[in-house]
Amino acid sequence: MLKKLNNILNIIMGSTVGVTIGHSIYQYINYKKYPDLYAMQSAPWYTSILLYGSVTIIVLLISIIIKIIVKRKLANK
Repeated sequence: MLKKLNNILNIIMGSTVGVTIGHSIYQYINYKKYPDLYAMQSAPWYTSILLYGSVTIIVLLISIIIKIIVKRKLANK
């Protein structure tokens, strides 16, 4: 059961990083294609990238803490 949880956490961590990278690339390409659209906004064009990055860091920290707990329990068995 703990090994399955460890594998699920690996998938969650990889998916979160992948989504963040994909979103960042899309946002940058969209900014380069339509710079005037982003000039109208009061926030910089990279604000959503920072938001995705901060959520990714939170998810990764939670996942790493759970992984440490799981590894300790696996080591005790």
